[in-house]
Amino acid sequence: RWGHPDLQGAWTNTTTTPLERPDEFDGREFLTEEEWAERNPTSGLSAFNAGPTGAYNDFWLEKGSLSMRTSLIIDPADGKVPPAAPAQQQRQARRRAQAGARPVSWHDFNAFDRCITRGLPGAMMPGFYNHNYRIVQTPDHVAILVEMVHEARIVTLDQNRPGLPLTIAQWLGDSRGHWEGDTLVVETAGFSDRIQGGGLTAYGVSSHGRIVERFTRVGANTFDYQVTIDDPTLWSSAWTVLMPMTPLDGEIFEYACHEGNHAMRNMLAGARVEEAAEQDGR
Repeated sequence: RWGHPDLQGAWTNTTTTPLERPDEFDGREFLTEEEWAERNPTSGLSAFNAGPTGAYNDFWLEKGSLSMRTSLIIDPADGKVPPAAPAQQQRQARRRAQAGARPVSWHDFNAFDRCITRGLPGAMMPGFYNHNYRIVQTPDHVAILVEMVHEARIVTLDQNRPGLPLTIAQWLGDSRGHWEGDTLVVETAGFSDRIQGGGLTAYGVSSHGRIVERFTRVGANTFDYQVTIDDPTLWSSAWTVLMPMTPLDGEIFEYACHEGNHAMRNMLAGARVEEAAEQDGR
């Protein structure tokens, strides 16, 4: 109504296209029609390795569709996450050394385990379930409700409104948006250092990180979501992900995960039981 493309609605980015390009497709940006047909799921859901304590069964998982791309990463050209920066390599080494250690308190769990946040760009990344989004826009704001981990983003489009000082760190940073033609560009900085690195579904950057997102309507039922992640303390270079957003056939529901969930208490209690059994020689 005010001249900008309409991004409003309920959307999903669930996909089986991998974040990084598999080695078998080295040097190739796209699948052939035959390769796509062979790999594209026609029915059912993917198997989920729940681990020794059990977790969700396949009923709750969303498989999504496979694109013709061999990876969601479009830059660097090899379709891989860039090598870790030296400081991040040291952090990763410490994590590997601590892997398998029993948790002592809630401090030993990350922000995603505690149902606080998946960080950015993690909150906008696809994964195994509930990667759905509700977008509402006005002439001067865009609101993005993220179903998983019940996160909400408010993006101001007022270029005369100053951003927050970088000393005020937030889980999802401070976002400012503007239109470049028919593309909504959102620049975010001012992140907390309490969620960094991670996997496809929980990627966070440090207080030195900067993220640029581009929302481009490419059809009646699709818009392209592109995000560039730049954090010299985590990666040796910036990297960019491109994925389609398609209409969600349904509604956004409450994601009732919270920091007082049963899993947190049970994991800590289980660790104490194992320790007591070892002390008793059992």
